[in-house]
Amino acid sequence: MISIADFEKVDVRVGRILRAEAFPEARKPAYKLWIDFGSELGTRTSSAQLTVRYALHDLVGRLVLAVVNFPARQIGPFPSEVLTLGVPDADGAVVLVMPEADVAPGARLF
Repeated sequence: MISIADFEKVDVRVGRILRAEAFPEARKPAYKLWIDFGSELGTRTSSAQLTVRYALHDLVGRLVLAVVNFPARQIGPFPSEVLTLGVPDADGAVVLVMPEADVAPGARLF
């Protein structure tokens, strides 16, 4: 078990996907995402394995949740600065975790 104090260290924010591109260099099928987290955090990048359930053109404009305070990871030639959150469906495809209403980019999960 972790404590509430441990959980509070994880900074989960709402972001709006500004741009999405194919990522053919990734080992597993993935997209490159540019996500706006508001004026405090700005735009951050993420590599996300969303290719089964989402077309590139369907991602732009979506609100998503992401962990913004993990260290950046280099995924091939692309820096993944945030961890976009999703859960697997019955077939293992990633389903994005999204707010059900329009909220401001940068809003923090608590």
